[in-house]
Amino acid sequence: MLITTEHSVYKLSSKNHLPEESLKDLNIRRVLQGQKNIIIALEDGSLLIQNGNRSIQKIQTNIKDRIDSLYLINENPISLLIGCTPPNLYIFNEDFGGVVTVSSFQKLPVRDKWFTPWGGPPAVRSIAGTKDGWIYADIHVGSIMRSRDNGENWEPVNPTLHRDVHEVVTCPSNNNMVYANTYRSVYISNDRGQTWYHRSGALNDRYGRGIAVHPTDPDLLLCGVSDGPRGDNVHGQLYRTEDGGMNWVHIDNGFPESTRSNIDTFHIRFNGDEVFVSDEQNLYHSNDQGKNFELFWSAPEKIVMIDSHF
Repeated sequence: MLITTEHSVYKLSSKNHLPEESLKDLNIRRVLQGQKNIIIALEDGSLLIQNGNRSIQKIQTNIKDRIDSLYLINENPISLLIGCTPPNLYIFNEDFGGVVTVSSFQKLPVRDKWFTPWGGPPAVRSIAGTKDGWIYADIHVGSIMRSRDNGENWEPVNPTLHRDVHEVVTCPSNNNMVYANTYRSVYISNDRGQTWYHRSGALNDRYGRGIAVHPTDPDLLLCGVSDGPRGDNVHGQLYRTEDGGMNWVHIDNGFPESTRSNIDTFHIRFNGDEVFVSDEQNLYHSNDQGKNFELFWSAPEKIVMIDSHF
């Protein structure tokens, strides 16, 4: 498990130990944990790759865009998708030692419909994939794009979900399942994005960002919802479902009943039956699949994401 702040990466090897600072004094955008490697994207567009023996390789990508998401297609050799603002998608291939634009993504006819409410450039906010090579990229704002062939060719999913998507995730144990937390809370597809079901229920169509699915139970989810994207107190809340969103339960046993800020994208992660959720500088832990939590650790600065590898 990795916990990342704006300037440091912390490793959590056991719930019996506090996170250990692994890398520091960096300007971090995103971090990705693989089985053998940790990949860090920096503000200047460069990549740091830390392998199992802790040696670090720095790669200058020449990406000028802001990096918002990473997805590891392959680890030996490393093949990495990099999602950005503006909404460009790049691929890094270790064999070739460079980064190229994913041309089929750039040529999507729907790109001219992507936007942001404030008039700035859209983003490739998060990327998720299945074990058999289907990859999903959520566009903020512009729904979800998918690839059936490990990122080579791209198309839109069926647009029957809210187009303002804040995180897309998949389930390691079921390649057909795709989940999205959106401006109007959670949507779920059981056919790889062809059909979407709005699973709002007790979430009451509230504004959603972070979402996570249990690695072996595709019906067990946690998500965060709030009163909106910004404000001094958006009343963020954590919810849990055991039946694929048909019924949701508000989780406040050990986790705050309400948080001042959103439970953000990349801020909820399963690690087996354990769950970690971050709120500002605080990291909360559950050892019972998210039913009950405890305050586990307070970071010295704001936590920007959590990541784990199943």
